[in-house]
Amino acid sequence: MMLATQRVYAGRVINLDIDTVRYPDGSQGELEMVRHPGAAAVVPVLSDPDGADPTILLLRQYRYAAGGTLWEIPAGRLADAREDPAACARRELREEAGVTAGHLTALTTIWTTPGFSDESIHLFSASDLRADVAQRERDEFIEVATRPLSEALAMIRDGQIRDAKTMVGILFFAGFVAGR
Repeated sequence: MMLATQRVYAGRVINLDIDTVRYPDGSQGELEMVRHPGAAAVVPVLSDPDGADPTILLLRQYRYAAGGTLWEIPAGRLADAREDPAACARRELREEAGVTAGHLTALTTIWTTPGFSDESIHLFSASDLRADVAQRERDEFIEVATRPLSEALAMIRDGQIRDAKTMVGILFFAGFVAGR
C-alpha cells in the first residue's frame, strides 16, 4: 500500500517517483517507481489467421537503448492512462506499419518490468489489413517486412527477435489464436 509519493523527475515519456509503501508484513520502505501511461502493441496478420502458416508484418526498428535495430511488432505509448488501448493499437499500426485493421482482437496484457515500473502493454492481433500511409515520428527509423509465422517463431527461438513485447505477442498469437 502506498503511503506517500514524491515526483523527482517528469519527462516526455516517463516520470520517476519515490513512493513510501507499506509491505505485506507491515514494515515500511521506499521504492523508486517509473510511471508510464501504458502502451499497446499489435501482431499484424496479412493472411488468414486460421490458415496453416499465417503471414505477419514485422518492423525492423532502430532503438538507441538497444544499441542498434530490433525486430518488433508495431507498438506505442497510450496518449494518457485514459486512452482506449485498442485505439492506440490501431493508431500505431497505421503510423508505424502503414496499414489499418478491419478486425482487432485483444490477446493479453503484460507488465513490462514490475519491479520498478507500472507500465503495462496491451497486446492485440490485427487482421483484414488495408494499405494506408505511414506517419512515423521524427525519431522512428523503421523497415516493414513480412514473415510467415513459422519463420517469426524460428527468429524468436534463434535469438533474432529479442524484444519482449514482440516475443510475447507472437507466441501468444501462435499458441492461442492462429489455426484455431
